[in-house]
Amino acid sequence: MIIKRLILAALFLLTINYASAQAPYIFINPDDSDFTESCTSIVVGKGASIDGSVMTAHTCDSNYRTWLEIFGRKQFKIGETEPVFWGRLHNEEPFDTRNVIEKGRIPVVEETFAFLNTAYPCLNEKQLAIGETTIVGRKELVNENGLFLIEELERIALQRCSTAKDAVLLIGKLAQEYGYGDSGECLTIADKKEVWQLEIFGSGSGKPSSIWVAQRIPDDHVGISANIPRISKVNFSDPKNFLYSKNIKERSKELGFWDGKEDFIFWKVNNGSKPFAIRDYFVLSTLAPSLNLQFDAEELPFSVKPDKKVSVRDIIALYRQTYEGTEWDQTKNLSVEITRRDRVKGEYKEVVKPISNFMSNDMRSLLNQLKPGVSERVRGIAVIQCSYSHIIQLRDWLPDEIGGVAYFSFDNPAQSPRIPIYSGTISLPKSFEICGQHRYREDAAIWAFRETNRIATINWDRTRKIIEPQIMRFENMLFEMAPEIEKKAKDMIDAGNIDLAKQILTNHTHDFASMTMKRWQELKADLWNIFARSM
Repeated sequence: MIIKRLILAALFLLTINYASAQAPYIFINPDDSDFTESCTSIVVGKGASIDGSVMTAHTCDSNYRTWLEIFGRKQFKIGETEPVFWGRLHNEEPFDTRNVIEKGRIPVVEETFAFLNTAYPCLNEKQLAIGETTIVGRKELVNENGLFLIEELERIALQRCSTAKDAVLLIGKLAQEYGYGDSGECLTIADKKEVWQLEIFGSGSGKPSSIWVAQRIPDDHVGISANIPRISKVNFSDPKNFLYSKNIKERSKELGFWDGKEDFIFWKVNNGSKPFAIRDYFVLSTLAPSLNLQFDAEELPFSVKPDKKVSVRDIIALYRQTYEGTEWDQTKNLSVEITRRDRVKGEYKEVVKPISNFMSNDMRSLLNQLKPGVSERVRGIAVIQCSYSHIIQLRDWLPDEIGGVAYFSFDNPAQSPRIPIYSGTISLPKSFEICGQHRYREDAAIWAFRETNRIATINWDRTRKIIEPQIMRFENMLFEMAPEIEKKAKDMIDAGNIDLAKQILTNHTHDFASMTMKRWQELKADLWNIFARSM
């Protein structure tokens, strides 16, 4: 009876959420009001991966736009300027200019690169890729008179740069010259050779500028950014591994965040709190268990050498993590033994866990009211409030059109399949260009997945047996199909037919997207049938 009541309560909450999704304003998820826990970016150096590829990644874990597009090359006349915008994280379609303002303008370059335009732009045609997480920092550093928000710096870097180091330097230069108006951010910037982790902040009151440091991830290491500043001691005499803003030491002293005598510990300068939490610890200790990292340590290594070289599928698996079976499993105390009756089996006992790690804060409060302390809120890697995510692989032994690929998924990364989008992809399905955050829209790609995923959370203990095998089916299919598709595209490039190669890659993206969307819509009926039989 208790299980049925919980299921009915969940169905009622689901109905409320659907009604809210119809509202003509931006819906703020009360379970995601703390934007300081909004993203996770895992990075892999060239020597740490199984095949010599470089990786960066990003989960957009908040109420940001879910539309995306391939933004093509643009040409300008030198002497012209281009606009810098604020407010493009929440519009409904690419042409939607509601609440979008032109903050200022900067000089153009003659020609720009094409790039994958997500809420936080992520991959260009030259295999330059960027992941992002908000790391907040001291409020005294924020100066909203600065020209740039982080997503516009990402866009411009992808349009103008082909290497990670050049992107770091350009972002730093623009932020210093025109001012950075955002809270603290970390960008994990990768190319087909290396990865840099850039942590950037405003410079406080007065003339808008920026203070920032970028540290290079060693080639044989993996790293992570999960909403907390991670860069520790800055070696100002090591330009191969550290880049930083002009006058950073002087400005930090002026602001009173560094005494000029101690080592320059960047996370202390800009935050001062412990520079890691569960996500950072879990990923680094999982990939390098031999280091015996301790969660109660004051500080973790900035990056670690994994015990075994990792594959892109290893990283994809990490992005499905909810810490199930560990001390941080929010459902570890929420299983119950019940009596079942079956015409064939007769009466038998079964242990069920109908509540998932994707429970709402309201559900957690209810459970803790019934039994205090039964479920502690823990921020996992895979979360229900995720807008989209991607793991980007960069490969220097392949042409740029093929070498860079974003394994993209809408909604919760533990419940959705991944779709390949290559550096050479020239268009995306029309449904990808429609945001699903403002309201329920059947023409928005995300709702093909989100509707099924939300229904699945009503009783994840049962529905995961349907969802998870389908995720793995498509993942297996993705990596089985890739060699043949990539060979066909490479043969076309070798023959001088680059346009045809791009079309092959584009067709593959469209076909794979169509297959996954169709299957997830079919699964919706299967899930409802489970509940129809169990009521």
